[in-house]
Amino acid sequence: MEWFESWFDTPYYHILYSNRDYTEAENFITQLTSELKLPKSSEIIDLACGKGRHSVFLNKLGYKVLGLDLSRQSIEHNKKFENENLQFKVHDMRDIVDHEPVDAVFNLFTSFGYFDSEDDDRRVFESVSDVLKPGGFFVLDYLNENFVRKIIVSDAKVQRDEIEFNISKKIENQHIVKDIKFTADGRDFNFFEKVKLHTPESIQKYAEDNGFERIKIWGDYQLNDFERENSPRCINLFRKK
Repeated sequence: MEWFESWFDTPYYHILYSNRDYTEAENFITQLTSELKLPKSSEIIDLACGKGRHSVFLNKLGYKVLGLDLSRQSIEHNKKFENENLQFKVHDMRDIVDHEPVDAVFNLFTSFGYFDSEDDDRRVFESVSDVLKPGGFFVLDYLNENFVRKIIVSDAKVQRDEIEFNISKKIENQHIVKDIKFTADGRDFNFFEKVKLHTPESIQKYAEDNGFERIKIWGDYQLNDFERENSPRCINLFRKK
């Protein structure tokens, strides 16, 4: 089992990241869909949807949405939100999506870069290209590797409810590795996260090899222009040729 298969399926993952700013995320998605001029008849795949917060909000904006995620627990949780225009399915982003072509695919909040193999990275772009209509948009919201290298904090303690998470970070073999230790429910736990430090150039190469053109990079969730040294995010907008 790969690290993300076990860690993402635990309740502690969601506790650790329970402070995520929903208002910022909703404002970002509102701006993004407006920028793309996606009509309300559009169908969007939320790839690696987690517990569905973005899928649900996109659906509230009027879009037809399919949320896909590898975590069975997350998808089971999301089923309560389903309606005629909002569905959730268990899916590995490396695999071809068994679905009619859609207008856009969103991969948000660093939900890429988990794989050791470059072939697996390529497979993600292949699967997205396969399920997009010609002219469809692929939004890949990723970390800015230069910015991460500048601000990395090696050790930190994070308190969430009754749990103290002890987190150490390091850069190793072009990955940022986060080691997470904590005690909960009378047990000691140790998980880790590992995300590849893809450059904008490496991401663009994957895209071009799979029939995409990059038409924009934003540097933050307010959709300001990307600055290699100072932008916290690298939000790529691709269009399928």
